[in-house]
Amino acid sequence: MGNTLVRGMLLGMALCVVGGCGIIDQVYLPPAEDTAQEIFESANDEMHEKNYLHAAKLYNRLRDEYPFSPYTIDAELSLADAYFLDEEYTSAVDAYKDFESMHPRHAAVPYCLYQIGMANLRAFRSIDRATTPLQESCEYFQRLMQTYPDSPYAEGAKEGYAKCRKLMAEHELYIADMFWNMENYGPAWRRYQFVADNFADVQEVAAHAKQKGMAAYHKYRAAQSEARREQKEGGWKDWLSWL
Repeated sequence: MGNTLVRGMLLGMALCVVGGCGIIDQVYLPPAEDTAQEIFESANDEMHEKNYLHAAKLYNRLRDEYPFSPYTIDAELSLADAYFLDEEYTSAVDAYKDFESMHPRHAAVPYCLYQIGMANLRAFRSIDRATTPLQESCEYFQRLMQTYPDSPYAEGAKEGYAKCRKLMAEHELYIADMFWNMENYGPAWRRYQFVADNFADVQEVAAHAKQKGMAAYHKYRAAQSEARREQKEGGWKDWLSWL
């Protein structure tokens, strides 16, 4: 009887200790961290719900906390997509470039080249702005077409390249028109000629620039002749006034 009582007391104490450890764990120990798979799936869910900013944060977290996870490469590419879909085109370009740099042999490289071109194209807002993004777009579209001609993105790159070239030509034409409207026909003529010579592939714009360039040239020469005539007449008037 005594032994049974002692064993019962020891068992009760053991259960209390075990139970106490569980309580201590819950109160004092940090919660279990999310696994790489859980973070990746949560980020994908946010993408599906179009919560691109939150998705980007999760992809960044996965990349930082689990750099060697089998989900990390996909997360790096999805991070660039999240920025692109959120219209954060500068961040998207940087992320796609990082992916290509870190994984130059990956099958998604042609896709990255295409997306870099598209992000720069979409970042361009107006023909009165600098065309630096368009120039980079052209470089990446050309690289995609030349290096991966059989890629499913090659045709889209061809179309994107044509759009960039047209916008660049229209930008130069806009500057030429500004000179024309200010009656600075010499700079206008030279700028129109530049468009005609360098954007022959944009036929409509090049043809218009050539026509306007001829008109600007004639106005420029006429203005020069008028200036010489006025200078000559001014000389005679000055001489007569001296007499």
